[in-house]
Amino acid sequence: MPSWNEQANSIFLAAVDLPRDAWAEFLDHNCESTELRAHVEGLLEAHLRAQIALPTIPPEPNRRLGKTELKRTTDFSGRDSKPSEPHAHPIRASGDFSESEEPEVVGEYRLISLLGEGGMGAVYLAQTDLPVKRTVALKVIRPGFPSSDVIARFESERRALALMDHPGIARVLDAGETRQGLPYFVMELVNGLPLTDYCDQHKLTLHDRLVLFRDVCQAVQHAHQKGILHRDLKPSNILVASYDDRPVVKVIDFGLAKALETSELENPGLTLAGGIMGTPQYMSPEQADTHSRDIDTRTDIYSLGVILYELLTGTTPLAINKSSLLELLRRLREEDPLPPSSRLAQSRETVNDVSERRQLTPNRLIKTVRGELDWIVLKATDKDRERRYE
Repeated sequence: MPSWNEQANSIFLAAVDLPRDAWAEFLDHNCESTELRAHVEGLLEAHLRAQIALPTIPPEPNRRLGKTELKRTTDFSGRDSKPSEPHAHPIRASGDFSESEEPEVVGEYRLISLLGEGGMGAVYLAQTDLPVKRTVALKVIRPGFPSSDVIARFESERRALALMDHPGIARVLDAGETRQGLPYFVMELVNGLPLTDYCDQHKLTLHDRLVLFRDVCQAVQHAHQKGILHRDLKPSNILVASYDDRPVVKVIDFGLAKALETSELENPGLTLAGGIMGTPQYMSPEQADTHSRDIDTRTDIYSLGVILYELLTGTTPLAINKSSLLELLRRLREEDPLPPSSRLAQSRETVNDVSERRQLTPNRLIKTVRGELDWIVLKATDKDRERRYE
C-alpha cells in the first residue's frame, strides 16, 4: 500500500492535468479524508502560484532553501571537469531576479528566472560565458525534498539524455551534483509551446499536424534505438519552437525514462508513488497495472497513439474528470475508446470548433479521419500490446 504522502502525490499528479473547474469533483472521488484533501489542495495551489503546466511538488513545510555547494561531476561539452567554487546564494523557489540583486550561481551558470517546477525539481533560465556566452535551461532538485527515489529518477533523466543525439530531443549540455548529493543538469533552452497548443494557436491543417507528429515519432524512435523509454509522452513534454520560420519539435523531460538494457542505465524500473508511472490520460494499460513491471517500447507507442488521437479530435480517448483514479486505471485496462471519427461525430457540440482549428468543415474532418487514420490510432492504442506497432 502506498504511504499517505505517496497517495497525496498520486492524486495531485492525476488532478493537475485536469481543467481547474474539474478539480473539486475529482478530489471528492479520490480523497478519503479532509486532511488528505487539504494537502492535495495545497499542492494544487502551489502549482497555480508557479503558473506552470507541469505538476508541482513544493518543498517540505517550514523548510527554507539553504546554501548549496556545487561540484562538477560530468561535463558533456568536452571541457576539463573541475570542482566549482561553493556557491554563496540559496536557490530560489520561485520568482525572477531583479537587476539590483546579485544573480544566483550554480557552477558556471547564473540563474536568471524560474521557468517551472516539476515533480523532480525546478527548471531555471540560466546563462554562462564558458566556453561561449549562451542561455540554457538548468534543472535542479530543490533542497527540502530528500527522497532517494526522486534523486534516482533525476539521475536516470540526466544520463538518458546524454545517450541521445537527435534534433528532435532537447540536448543535454552539462551536469553536476551538489555536495549534498542533489543532481543538476543543463539542457538546451527550447522556446516553444506544447504540441497541441502550438497546433491550435496556429490553426494548423490536419496535414501539418501529421507532419509534426511524424517528427515526434522519429525522435522517439531514436530514443528507443538507444535503449531509452520516455514513459510519460504527452503534449506538454513535446514542445514546438520556430526555427527559420518553420516549426521544429523537441521532446523534453526524460525524467521518467527507463533503460531497456541495465548496462546502459542502472536502476531500471523506477516508478512513481504506488507503482504508477506516467500521466493517466496518456499512459498505457500496462502502466495502469500496479502489479506489472513489464514495460517496453510499445508503452511509448500507446502514448503516441493517444497524442495522435488528440491531434485529430481535440480530446484524449478517455475523459477523467468524473472518474476516481482507481476507476480511471480500470477503464484504461478494460475499456476500448471510440475511434477518432466516431468521437468527432458524437461530439457535435464541439466538432465545429475542432474542425475550424484544422481549417476544415465538420463533415470533411470526420470523412478525412475515418478510415486509415482511425485504423492507425486504434492499432497504436490496442489494449493488447502484441497487436501494436513495434
